[in-house]
Amino acid sequence: MSTPSVLFVCVHNAGRSQMAAAFLTHLAGDRVEVRSAGSAPADTVNPAVVEAMKERGIDISAETPKILTTEAVQASDVVITMGCGDTCPVFPGKRYLDWQLDDPAGQGVDAVRPIRDEIEQRVRDLLAELDIPATT
Repeated sequence: MSTPSVLFVCVHNAGRSQMAAAFLTHLAGDRVEVRSAGSAPADTVNPAVVEAMKERGIDISAETPKILTTEAVQASDVVITMGCGDTCPVFPGKRYLDWQLDDPAGQGVDAVRPIRDEIEQRVRDLLAELDIPATT
């Protein structure tokens, strides 16, 4: 079986999609190809998100928000949107999931933690659906 490819999309690619991509990379290793992007990327990843992930032993301080491209969507098997609305391109044959999550933008670490924890659980559920055991 080929390696499944997952793309996480939110508006700024500075919080939710970065956390989801980091958890999937952390839990699946090289068994899943992971991408994240934003329809209107921010300049930097949200510092509270970086801090919240560091508490879980995952360092995303070197990540930078990336622009969503048609090519990234076409190259992905599963596209998971997180509040980007109609700006996400839709292609036939792709699996689309929309995760309704609070936006961590402008929030402190205390507000980011429950969002982080919900994302981790959803990523673990996704791995189970893909029949890929989590490494931790």
